[in-house]
Amino acid sequence: MSEINVVPYIDVMLVLLVIFMVTAPLLSEGVKVDLPEISSNSLDEIDQEPVIVTVDAKGKYYLNIGESPQESIDDATLMARVAAVLRHRKGVDVLVRGDQNVEYGKVIGAMSLLQKAGVNNVGLVTEPLKNRKRKHK
Repeated sequence: MSEINVVPYIDVMLVLLVIFMVTAPLLSEGVKVDLPEISSNSLDEIDQEPVIVTVDAKGKYYLNIGESPQESIDDATLMARVAAVLRHRKGVDVLVRGDQNVEYGKVIGAMSLLQKAGVNNVGLVTEPLKNRKRKHK
């Protein structure tokens, strides 16, 4: 009987591993926010990159799409860019990352602007609980 040669598959897997190890730190760049920690379920894997609106501790809005995601944007720009993305990428997920020290009204304001731009569902980004003691059964 003939056997399957798995060496090429292992080579491809190792190359992909190196690529992911190099690109993973680059994907986490963005505006620094202190996300609230909460126990919740993580999202399922998604097919396309979500639109992420960030509200920093000062209440400024940032968008992960466009020429300069590191620069704050005003309300009108936020609505226009998100509406444009929704026209071209149907069904894209829209998430809000709100700093835990920002006024609640600023996060709700971002969600209201997204609704005006045509977003039906908005997800909130949080950090998983790290220092919570777990009860053993």
